[in-house]
Amino acid sequence: MSDVINLRRERKRRKSVEDAKDAETNRRLFGRTKGQKMADSLEKQRLKTLLDGKNIFSLKDDGS
Repeated sequence: MSDVINLRRERKRRKSVEDAKDAETNRRLFGRTKGQKMADSLEKQRLKTLLDGKNIFSLKDDGS
């Protein structure tokens, strides 16, 4: 036969496991230092500027 389990404890255990998964996800998304965020921002800006400089036609002026 199966073991008898306490449903309240099982719910708490499952919630704890799910909360731990959410915490891990948030650590990966938001757990960066200010320096890392600034470096990423500067890199994005540099790449955007580099890409914009290689455009033949401007989006504002269609060349007509």
